[in-house]
Amino acid sequence: MKIKAAVVKNAGDPFTIEDNIDLHEVGPTDLQVHIVASGICHSDEAIRSGEASVGYPAILGHEGSGIVEKVGANVTDFKPGDHVILSYWTDGTCDKCLAGHAGQCRNYTKGDLMGVRPDGDYNFSKDGQHISNMLNQSSFATTTVVEQRNAVKIDKDLDLRKFGPLGCGYVTGSGTVLNALQPRPGQTIAVFGTGAVGLAAMMAAKISGCIKIIAVDRHEARLELAKELGATHTINTNDDDPVAKIKELTGGYGVDFSIDTTGAPVITKAAIDALTTGGTCAGIAVTSNSVNVSEWGDLSAFDKNFIGVLMGDSVPQLDIPRLMEFYKLGWFPFDKTEKFYDFDQINEANEDSRTGKVIKPVLIIDKDYQPGD
Repeated sequence: MKIKAAVVKNAGDPFTIEDNIDLHEVGPTDLQVHIVASGICHSDEAIRSGEASVGYPAILGHEGSGIVEKVGANVTDFKPGDHVILSYWTDGTCDKCLAGHAGQCRNYTKGDLMGVRPDGDYNFSKDGQHISNMLNQSSFATTTVVEQRNAVKIDKDLDLRKFGPLGCGYVTGSGTVLNALQPRPGQTIAVFGTGAVGLAAMMAAKISGCIKIIAVDRHEARLELAKELGATHTINTNDDDPVAKIKELTGGYGVDFSIDTTGAPVITKAAIDALTTGGTCAGIAVTSNSVNVSEWGDLSAFDKNFIGVLMGDSVPQLDIPRLMEFYKLGWFPFDKTEKFYDFDQINEANEDSRTGKVIKPVLIIDKDYQPGD
């Protein structure tokens, strides 16, 4: 089958939309999915720019939503016509997956980050040249083939254009709070960075009953939206020292939890310093930066914890339906962060994401789609 997709030929190149790309046949446990829309995430930019890599040329995109066109012979839970959100792949059988920690899947790297299918083959090629995929999804394409464990079924009356980002950015931010940190009602949290991941974390903190939810950023417009989505207090780093201000807001103690979504070393260090004794900071940015931390002076002396969390420690098949229920209740209005772009505006949309002009760009790949189709 021939498809159209946005290809990155070399690290640092812009996206180029190309026709006549060959798509892999549907395997026994695969789904062929017609893509309706796809969010753009910082991880896409990290690979496009060369900060991370799955091999080039590559078709990126990992926040896709679409409609199942074909299913493999061994697929039992999906059928043609089903509406799905796509997320990352896990094997579902290793000890980590069986313990409920799919983000720690023993085969995550093999199936999601090597640019190939879990079976080692390539999903895409053109003129005999293999094209790498991303998270076994590659949703910057008109059609893709995914393994059934990449997919989560959703109600057909929901607008597919909105929901793709639940597969990565929103499940990462919310899952970091709900699954990894698990604050109790009455505790406090500071979120450094109010992009899609940070705002999702704040909405989850509100759902969890945190009494102080402190948003830290340098963009005033984002901080205003953070207030609307759950922040009880905001700190603009252009005006205030975030650590001093957080201590002031918490009686001099600091917060129980903090999350760094930026990956900027000075911000990561501030997120640790803003913790109270016994507090935990989650670092979840996709970055090549490093931060200098004293094992004793910054952590052990105050019984502080610094943890990394991948994909919100989420099980997509459980966490995404939970977020959808929160959305229906009005508790998780993630769509307030989104702006739609046509597929051929992908470079503009990516730049708006990179610069912070738009929190969550969403590419509309099927312009003929209507909610309820």
